[in-house]
Amino acid sequence: MSDPYTSHPPKIIAVANQKGGVGKTTSTINLAAALVEEGKRVLIVDLDPQGNASTGLGISHEQRDRTTYDLLLGDVPLDDVIQGTSLEDLAIVPATVDLSSADVELIATEKRSHMLHDALRQPAMAEYDLDFILIDCPPSLNLLTVNAMVAAHSVLVPLQSEFFALEGLSQLMLTVREIRDTANPGLRIEGVVMTMHDMRNKLSQQVEQDARDTLGDLVFKTVIPRNVRVSEAPSFAMPVLDYDTLSKGAQAYRALAREILERNNRRVAA
Repeated sequence: MSDPYTSHPPKIIAVANQKGGVGKTTSTINLAAALVEEGKRVLIVDLDPQGNASTGLGISHEQRDRTTYDLLLGDVPLDDVIQGTSLEDLAIVPATVDLSSADVELIATEKRSHMLHDALRQPAMAEYDLDFILIDCPPSLNLLTVNAMVAAHSVLVPLQSEFFALEGLSQLMLTVREIRDTANPGLRIEGVVMTMHDMRNKLSQQVEQDARDTLGDLVFKTVIPRNVRVSEAPSFAMPVLDYDTLSKGAQAYRALAREILERNNRRVAA
């Protein structure tokens, strides 16, 4: 399907790491909020059957009549699946556990790897005038994650600053390469962001150094610290930028958003 956008296509970023507990959903929510602060219009697509991004933005289960499952497999209008949040320029397509069965149903579909790609490029999407679409992927390299990578322009990888963090990253990179070779030639790594980082911990410092030595400029300069405010914010259904705007976690996600915007501006200018 051709892109319906003419002058202002949204940048689509899949936030992915098959390892759970690395701050993937937290980074999706707070990066989105930070981009909104920078004047951008953002849509989160919750592609994780756990639906944590939806919960973290205050979308109750009773409000999830239409979800990412319907976006992928149902012929429903976008207005029925896209919901507003407490932030004016941040919207979300929520998820429920029903999405866990989508893998099985997608296998029987001829264009099983391109369902999300096509859904995010339908002509009606242009009416939302989005700058960014962030896809919160499940913690696995399943068909849902493949759909996200086929749909995306790039992949953002949260990497926890703990032992074995780099293990499994090679498999993710291999998957990105396979998607690039078979379905999405333009896919690239947006960058790797170190999360849950404790500067007082020598192990955190060593993991960060190993990542920078191995991946070079792919690793963002911004590091997300281990911060109690970041952990508390989802229980209040708020991004940390609203929950405690002056916290180290909020400041870090603002810095990450600015770094991403700067990187993208350089690429556009090149």
